[in-house]
Amino acid sequence: MGGLHARKLASLQEEGELRLSGVFDRDAARAEEIAFEVGCPIFETLDELIGASDAACIAVPSVDHAETAARLLEAGLDVLVEKPLATTRAQARELVTLAESRDRILQVGHVERFSGAFQEVRSVITRPLFMEVHRIGPYPARATDAGVVLDLMIHDLDLVSLLCGSEIESVEAVGIPVLSRTEDIANARLRFAGGCVVNLTASRVSQDRMRKIRVFQPDAYLSIDFGSGQITAVKRQGELGRDMKISSEQLQFDAGDALLAQDCAFARAVTTRDKPEVSGEDGYRALDLALRIAESFPEFGEIA
Repeated sequence: MGGLHARKLASLQEEGELRLSGVFDRDAARAEEIAFEVGCPIFETLDELIGASDAACIAVPSVDHAETAARLLEAGLDVLVEKPLATTRAQARELVTLAESRDRILQVGHVERFSGAFQEVRSVITRPLFMEVHRIGPYPARATDAGVVLDLMIHDLDLVSLLCGSEIESVEAVGIPVLSRTEDIANARLRFAGGCVVNLTASRVSQDRMRKIRVFQPDAYLSIDFGSGQITAVKRQGELGRDMKISSEQLQFDAGDALLAQDCAFARAVTTRDKPEVSGEDGYRALDLALRIAESFPEFGEIA
């Protein structure tokens, strides 16, 4: 992810949006590879990065998010930190409080917020009553220092929390470790205070890939396929009965580049000092829900 962010930031530099001051990685060879590709300096230490930068994008292992973000915020930098914001509620709350006390921008990398598909349907989803969410794929080649809930499902937890817009009344979930020490497949059923029920499945042990959300609301059904970029809307026309008609259409939208849009939004927030589109509070809410799901697994105890 660090390499992907560097490429996007380098493209924004070409457009005059910012200046890419450099990259830092504990793996010197990796830092050299990315720096050569995007044409920027290499920082030997994090202190060098701090001294030469106004803002930073953090793409380190999840367990290091809180410590790294806190160090940069304390030094006066604005921060975009990959999801999850942290791995405990206490860490996440500390980051939110620290950013507020230092008047710093804290944005969390919930990139699906910026996808063309989600931007298109966000205004169409008005009263969701049932949602079915799948995010499944093969076991990743990259390191996985978190379970599938914090690694994958948290993307969708952020989206459904935003769409349902109410408190959680109940959580039922199951998580099973298959190829690692943490859960590799998980299913959760959430009931929101507003009446919406959401069923989510996340897996990293599937041979196939699927990133899809189905939304059912009065008079309409929407299917959003993030993988293919297709949106299907099925609507009822007229009153129930013989004269009722059903229409189906494919919604047209600009797929865009979600990661580029996210990094551009961060650069804009840094410049304007406006609230970021995905704030620290948003990141805390998604993390809290992810931990509630993990805590409901029978083999997991209370998570701080």
